[in-house]
Amino acid sequence: MNTTLAIEVPFLDLKTQYCAVEAEVNRAIADVLESAQFVGGPFVERFEQEFASYIGAKYAIGVSSGTSALELALKAAGIEPGDEVLVPANSFFATAEAVSNVGAKPVFSDVNPSTFHLDIASAERMLTSQTRAIIPVHLYGRAMDLRQVAEFAAAHRLQIIEDAAQAHGSVRDGIKVGASGRLTCFSFYPGKNLGAYGDAGAVTTDDAEQARKLRLLRDHGSPAKYRHSVIGTNARLDSIQAAVLSIKLPYLDDWNQLRRKHAANLSSALTGSPVTPPEVPAGSEHVFHLFVVRSRQRDALRSYLSAKGIATGIHYPVPLHLTEAYQQLGYPGKGALPVTEQLAEEIVSLPMFAELADEQIEYTIDAVRSFAG
Repeated sequence: MNTTLAIEVPFLDLKTQYCAVEAEVNRAIADVLESAQFVGGPFVERFEQEFASYIGAKYAIGVSSGTSALELALKAAGIEPGDEVLVPANSFFATAEAVSNVGAKPVFSDVNPSTFHLDIASAERMLTSQTRAIIPVHLYGRAMDLRQVAEFAAAHRLQIIEDAAQAHGSVRDGIKVGASGRLTCFSFYPGKNLGAYGDAGAVTTDDAEQARKLRLLRDHGSPAKYRHSVIGTNARLDSIQAAVLSIKLPYLDDWNQLRRKHAANLSSALTGSPVTPPEVPAGSEHVFHLFVVRSRQRDALRSYLSAKGIATGIHYPVPLHLTEAYQQLGYPGKGALPVTEQLAEEIVSLPMFAELADEQIEYTIDAVRSFAG
């Protein structure tokens, strides 16, 4: 390939995806507008049924965002002020923020250097008499092996709340993430593998009582208008977002397959290059919401790629235990969670979306391989 040609490679291209489903999406939005049912109602109920069926869960409860999904799941699980919840330090801020917002304390654990998932040995060292729950994160789209987590939680009587904000459609041992029966939280932020056109989220569960609690909590604790049986909040899923998600859901597996194809091409071509590419597991274990490589010259690499028109990101540049918002809680400083801290210095996310063109992938590969530091 002639790399002297100028090619732009955006980090994400939502416009191209929209153009592929434009007519269907526009009709669905028009249907909502014509119905004048903008909050709750048949569009939300339909998507909840469709998503539950797709995941293989008994219930899916639509909510206003992935953060709301986590907060309401924690409340439904009975997490209260004074409780402690184990979370991985390499995750988006919302994983810990949701714990804080229900009055509990996030306790940060290190992560596995290969999968970047929560490290159980580290979590066990953080255990106290106040620990009530653990939040494993299916990070970057890779389904986490939860067998150790389940054994650990059972031994210490902990609730498990899964964060699947980046793992729509990923599968482990023949089971989709979200079909474990446990409370599992999804985000449908626009950039996700299954993204709405605004904020949206959902919680899946097989527990009828938890599903009932979640429906109450998302709607001011109200089983009927002007009746409030518990203190909830306003975290309802908008009908327009539900309608958009219903249109996009049937395409999700095909879009995920394209992501896996792109990831396999990138990972194979970048082996032996100046970066360490991620493992590409067989099957559908990883849906590559993000394609995260490692480089000891990360910042120089990003500048080099930017000059060539290739956008990149860092997920995540500041470990949660070092984030300014949590310093007031007295968490240990640098050196406490060495794997997470090293990752924060080395990880860089390359462009990854279903609609990536072959020439964009080839151009990115050539650019990374030509980087000399």
